[in-house]
Amino acid sequence: MTLDPDLAAFLELVESAALSGEKPAMYMLTPEQARFEYDTSTQILDVPGPEMASVTEIAIPSRDGETIEARLYQPLECVGTSAPKPVLLYFHGGGYCIGSLDSHDSLCRSLAALTPCCVLNVAYRLAPEYRFPTAVHDAQDAYRWVLSSGSGFDLDTSRVAVAGDSAGGTLATGLTIAARDEQWQQPVCQVLLYPCTSAWQDDSSHQRFAQGYLLEEKTLQWMFGNYLRNEADRLDWRFAPLRAENLKNLAPAFLILAEYDPLLEEGIAYGENLNAAGVSTRTKIYAGMIHDFARLGNIVDQALQVRKEIAGALAEAFYVSAARTDAQIFEV
Repeated sequence: MTLDPDLAAFLELVESAALSGEKPAMYMLTPEQARFEYDTSTQILDVPGPEMASVTEIAIPSRDGETIEARLYQPLECVGTSAPKPVLLYFHGGGYCIGSLDSHDSLCRSLAALTPCCVLNVAYRLAPEYRFPTAVHDAQDAYRWVLSSGSGFDLDTSRVAVAGDSAGGTLATGLTIAARDEQWQQPVCQVLLYPCTSAWQDDSSHQRFAQGYLLEEKTLQWMFGNYLRNEADRLDWRFAPLRAENLKNLAPAFLILAEYDPLLEEGIAYGENLNAAGVSTRTKIYAGMIHDFARLGNIVDQALQVRKEIAGALAEAFYVSAARTDAQIFEV
């Protein structure tokens, strides 16, 4: 399919602003400037999220004595039930350098309302102030906090899912591997939106979409250069899950990719690796879409469509699968 016409028009505006110097490319900015531009643009590119019953700011203790900021959303649809609520642990994208609780506020609100479930939006610490593997450790610490302390917030710690987009998707899937290796409870599912999975960005997708499709090659390498301590970190499966030697016994995966995304082929390859390892994996490629399209609610209708699909997958994991398990136990 050809590039979505609304996205094509949007990308032309982005390129024109870059050429005129009005909006320099991200790799030409400092991390602080890039974060400001990314969060500010969200207000233009995305729609406001649904009203919530409550939004709670939470400080999660990290293993190094600092705190991880997080935001817990409880949707109106979950009000009035006395039972603990299932929870989605969400990790935002941004190449480990940008992104925040605010940049993904609409997406998290939508997933909470549509599923319905509680959503914990995690602001893992960013590079270059905090380099690899700090974000990995923060993701793990947030997950363990949910398992140990979530009941105090009326969360059902037996029904925890993980999700993320781009670098956040890498953190989410890496978390399932760590949970298996450390013998922590495995999430009920993992939802991965166009995750970063490869050590090297040299496949044909990266070559075809290196420039002009929002996530540009120079920006991607700027992000990774800020995040990684050295080139050896590229070979660590926590950065590049395609290098993981064992993907067996992981949570079922829903892998969402975009046709015009430099991360397309590495995403397909990771889905194939999960399937080969026996992990129940569904991969969907959104035709005509670009990287980060799930946050472009004011640009393309597919942003809402993908949120609905994710919510459906979460509902299946949280409610239908749980009901089947209860029925099986009852029959026994």
